[in-house]
Amino acid sequence: MDNKNRLAVVAVSGGMDSCVTTAIANKDYRLALAHINYGQRTEKRELQAFNEIADHYEAEKRIVIDFNHLSRIGGSSLTDASIEVAKADLESSEIPSSYVPFRNANILTSCVSWAEVIGAEAVFIGAVFEDSSGYPDCRPQFFEAFEKVIALGTKPSTLIKIKTPIINRSKPEIIKMGIELKAPLHLTWSCYSNEDEACGVCDSCALRLRGFQKAGLEDPIPYKIRPSYI
Repeated sequence: MDNKNRLAVVAVSGGMDSCVTTAIANKDYRLALAHINYGQRTEKRELQAFNEIADHYEAEKRIVIDFNHLSRIGGSSLTDASIEVAKADLESSEIPSSYVPFRNANILTSCVSWAEVIGAEAVFIGAVFEDSSGYPDCRPQFFEAFEKVIALGTKPSTLIKIKTPIINRSKPEIIKMGIELKAPLHLTWSCYSNEDEACGVCDSCALRLRGFQKAGLEDPIPYKIRPSYI
């Protein structure tokens, strides 16, 4: 069967990993792209990136879901203005202040609900195991367990698989894969702090910049500063 007859929901934050994940899904599936607003500092810029990526791929469907409860719950420097966004420490194994408690579970629940309604057979999410030391909901075991939850919690006729195609890839590999697939990396936004020029010093900027630097490539988005991370 031609997989292009199948529909997949892709969780698209607007960042690089979710953009490359969209490019991978686009090879075999029709696209339904989902974006979650959760009160993050760069909510407007991420939403812009999401819509530009959806336009680029001429997504068949798109949805923006507001999860304002995550900002009311707080506990993260991304959603609570009283908590400072820390500068990157790429050697740390501690859970960073940018961790949004159980965010990926919240994202997956909304994507699975939508997938069941529109008849999608898969939910793609751009989680990366490299990030799992800081974010426990990026571990492969989490997604394996969540797939079991889907099987138990949806209609008997519903069959939805969780797809994490870049979970075991390094950032340089993800970047090279994106370029090979002609993913519009120039449209993406990863910075935790800024919406005009990426700060270059938060964890997300540092991981992204190090990935481009190790790949021997220039990151196409604007940065306030571009430190060397290699």
